[in-house]
Amino acid sequence: MRRKRVNYAKYGYIFCIPFVVVFLIFSFYPIIYTTVIGFTDLKGFGKIDYDFLKEPFNNFKTIVSNDSFQKALRNTIIIWVINFIPQILLALLFSAWFTNNRRKIKGQGFFKVMFYMPNIITASTIAILFNSLFLYPIGPVNDLLMTLGFITEPINFSLKSFGAKLMVAFIQFWMWYGYTMLILIAGILGINPELFEAAEIDGASGRQVFFRITLPNLRTIMIFTLVTSMVGGLNMFDIPKMLYNGGPDRSTLTSSLFIFNQAFSGSYMYNRAAAASMIMFVIIAILSGVIFYVLRDKYAIKQRKIERNVRRKLAAEKRTRREAV
Repeated sequence: MRRKRVNYAKYGYIFCIPFVVVFLIFSFYPIIYTTVIGFTDLKGFGKIDYDFLKEPFNNFKTIVSNDSFQKALRNTIIIWVINFIPQILLALLFSAWFTNNRRKIKGQGFFKVMFYMPNIITASTIAILFNSLFLYPIGPVNDLLMTLGFITEPINFSLKSFGAKLMVAFIQFWMWYGYTMLILIAGILGINPELFEAAEIDGASGRQVFFRITLPNLRTIMIFTLVTSMVGGLNMFDIPKMLYNGGPDRSTLTSSLFIFNQAFSGSYMYNRAAAASMIMFVIIAILSGVIFYVLRDKYAIKQRKIERNVRRKLAAEKRTRREAV
């Protein structure tokens, strides 16, 4: 008698059903709906009916030429760059220290938890914390600066445009450098340990090991970190909203905050908010493509080209032999 085999694959599909249903309802449908209403005249809270525009890209032209959107896009890029550069540098430094067998730093688990801790604190809590620290006229930061003699009068940090940008960038850096560090540590631990052992036997210094072995083998992880950080940075919303609400003088107005204001702050321009969302999607897709192209493995591409040429030559030789026969 034949034994009846159990098909375990169907159970995998069954367990995937809840995710697929939730994704279709709460992610896929809103994406499609947003794409559609970007070409319509949908406005107003609670309005359901809409008509497609005679000029389909009119909303997109309006958003691109909008001074607030242009400023929001500049602010978003500036804040992201200011927070990402020190974030990745500090994360690389800590990950190199924690994975260095020569140093053998004690209490690594404690430090990793402490560095990652800001990432699990809610944005509202962090906004309240930093708002209290930089309070005007009486606040811990102003008191400290006046005690040390750096200033003679309290500074109203909420009225300084570039200072507000720096504050938002610092909070983003403080929240995410621990997460980036853990990702890089996981990537370093995935590198073949024989490479580090061979470098140690050859007498390579810590700097040579980092730049010649660690960084080249972290290319994939670096791409992941850069792309995810860019996506998160260009969608920055909670800290600028709760800390400054886009002020002062629109200095912390980000693209996501601009989209929120278009859709829910009085005007209810759903069509323009959808158009702005699609524009940001295109910008993020283009920048991601550039990152993948710049950080691509050129050696692997060259090897694939050589292998492809060799296969073509072998195929040509086979055809020549067949024709000769």
